[in-house]
Amino acid sequence: MDRLDAAKRVLETARLVSVLTGAGISTASGIPDFRGPDGVWTKDPAAEALSSYDTWVTDADVRRRGWRRRLESRAVRPAPNDGHRALVELERTGRLDTLVTQNVDGLHADAGTDPSRLVEIHGSSREVVCLRCGDRGPIGAVLERVAHGEDDPACRVVVGESTCGGILKSATISFGQSLVATDLERAELAASRCDVLLAVGSTLSVWPIAGMVPRAREAGAAVVVVNGAQTAMDSLATVLVTGPIEVVLPKLVEGLSSH
Repeated sequence: MDRLDAAKRVLETARLVSVLTGAGISTASGIPDFRGPDGVWTKDPAAEALSSYDTWVTDADVRRRGWRRRLESRAVRPAPNDGHRALVELERTGRLDTLVTQNVDGLHADAGTDPSRLVEIHGSSREVVCLRCGDRGPIGAVLERVAHGEDDPACRVVVGESTCGGILKSATISFGQSLVATDLERAELAASRCDVLLAVGSTLSVWPIAGMVPRAREAGAAVVVVNGAQTAMDSLATVLVTGPIEVVLPKLVEGLSSH
């Protein structure tokens, strides 16, 4: 029996499957990963430093460059690939408990994953948040302001008799920011109660969310790792499947019975 067949047998017998996805599931949609062999941060370590919360807050030039990059990149909106759609198929079988994603691209929602089952543990690049008053909204409105000449847009929410003026930032979790406590709790619960933890496209090296894997094993769950390269948690995998995610994942869920 090859590894793909072994993984299918594990999923077929599962009652509850929790899923953790990383950047690797979105590379076939044209979004590069960060820590892989050809990752953004692997090729340019300085780019990782620019993703820190403290740098965004204290360096207006970094903010200007960041907003300009976002404006330039919005012309092409990536679409879900067969890997994202395979997880929707898994949900349709009645097995999916929770899908925790490290990605901020919104492609799981675009593919049709039930929002109530989706935890975007690192936030969303499609929203913007004020770091002073906490107001949130679609990022498109702020990018329109950038397009019209505001290179470092500030919050326009009226507080009392004055405008907030706080620093705006995409609603993603940067280095130096804490995860949202309720999201982390949901991820931990999902790992603790599932029969199978399916880890897809993640190097499983970013903590605390990588802790879902040992937590699931400790709770007695099987762990299926699907990735294009080695991960930091391969030794904990019940079954390890290596290959292009957009090819392997559809084969993995194909033909699963419905609950």
